[in-house]
Amino acid sequence: MILTVSLSILFGLLLLGVVLVILLDDGDSGRKVAWLLVITVLPFVGLILYILIGINWRSHYIFNFRHRRSDALIKSQTTPQLEAFLDTDTDLSSIREEYRPFSRMLSRNYTRLTTGNALEIMTSGRRKLELLLEDLLTAKEYIHMEYFHFGNDEGSRAIREILMQKASQGVKVRFLYEAIGNFPIPGRYYYEMRKAGVEVVRFHQPLLHILNSIATINSRNHRKIVVIDGRIGYTGGMNINNHYFFKWRDTHLRLTGDAVAMLQSIFMDSWLTSGGSIDRLLPEYYPQIHAPSVGLFPTGGRIFKNKAVQVVADEPDAVWPIIKMSYEWVFANAKEYIYLQTPYFVPPHSVLEAMKMAALSGVDVRLMVPAKVDTFLMGPANRSFFGECLDAGIRIYEREGEFNHSKTFVADDYLSQIGSANMDNRSFDINYEVNSYIFDEEVALYNKGIFLKELENCREVTLEIWGKRRWYNLLAEKIMRLFAPVL
Repeated sequence: MILTVSLSILFGLLLLGVVLVILLDDGDSGRKVAWLLVITVLPFVGLILYILIGINWRSHYIFNFRHRRSDALIKSQTTPQLEAFLDTDTDLSSIREEYRPFSRMLSRNYTRLTTGNALEIMTSGRRKLELLLEDLLTAKEYIHMEYFHFGNDEGSRAIREILMQKASQGVKVRFLYEAIGNFPIPGRYYYEMRKAGVEVVRFHQPLLHILNSIATINSRNHRKIVVIDGRIGYTGGMNINNHYFFKWRDTHLRLTGDAVAMLQSIFMDSWLTSGGSIDRLLPEYYPQIHAPSVGLFPTGGRIFKNKAVQVVADEPDAVWPIIKMSYEWVFANAKEYIYLQTPYFVPPHSVLEAMKMAALSGVDVRLMVPAKVDTFLMGPANRSFFGECLDAGIRIYEREGEFNHSKTFVADDYLSQIGSANMDNRSFDINYEVNSYIFDEEVALYNKGIFLKELENCREVTLEIWGKRRWYNLLAEKIMRLFAPVL
């Protein structure tokens, strides 16, 4: 009896404490209301879920210990050249004056604008597979790879074979994988890689940093990064999987130039904080700084040369939600148009309001989402936001046919973004993401052309069509909208 009363009092105090934490949180009010609703309806389950996956750890970054090893190594080994290169207070004269405040904002997450880059924009997974296989075979010193999902199918195994082949030849191959994103992959898959000499590390290492593992148990490393000899980099939306290579539509970047050093920096931080090790001084991993990209251009694709690129990493323990803020800034500052693609459209309140404000101001805002998504809950979740967007004048297109997994935007014939982050709370506040921002008219016009061409495969959702949907679709949307802040 006494034990029961004591446990009830303890649970009540814990419940009260969690409610106070939610109320005092400076985060999105919709998310707070959703969690209060869950805890009210299911007190015990809601309490456990909130502690595990609901706390806004971005506002509690003082508890984060993941980056100490990486920070200490950088401070102990930095050369004047590397220190100057990684300095985020860089010259912005290469981009238009009206976009310099945007670049400064992006730099708050320890990134910098890089110039003189060459890039290819890939919208074909088959093209990415072909180029990546060719580039991996050229590796002489090291290959660094960080992926949310690395499959066990034909295309994935072809890449794995080259990784193991290169490791057996003495090339340092470092492979960082996401535990949950690769849950179905058997342990033997990684054992064979290690046996061949590949250094394989799982992203979350609970024994290394227990507090942080609890704090980020709901976070996924959603990044897609490849760095080859510090000269060639890949990043974007495509994972390593046959769906991306042969079935789905997605967008990815192949980069050469100083932007590769930014990808290297992001990989190194993830690698070291996950327990990985390096075999040389850190500055030796940055050979590409201000070096020409001679002989690194593949054939068969359109190469854009001498471009300004800012590669931006975001994560739940960063001080600022910089990718979310980038959307808010672009919506607030776009003058003519902004065209967006995302597979999952569950935007936080602040992003949604900025998006509607842009449309109401006369900006041509167009959103492209898949007609059918790969997760059945996300269909009604996506559509739960359509009504108010259409009312504000946003044009919405549902792409028919193959699933479009692209996460891109292009604005005002100058700014383009290609990355791993979806337009949802998970990408903006929970996951580890990486997006690339390209400041260039030629590239923007190319990306604009891709979007407009893609409209041929789309059905526009108009207010008239929207008003005729069936009652059970409306009910599903209303239910999913209620839980959207915690998706």
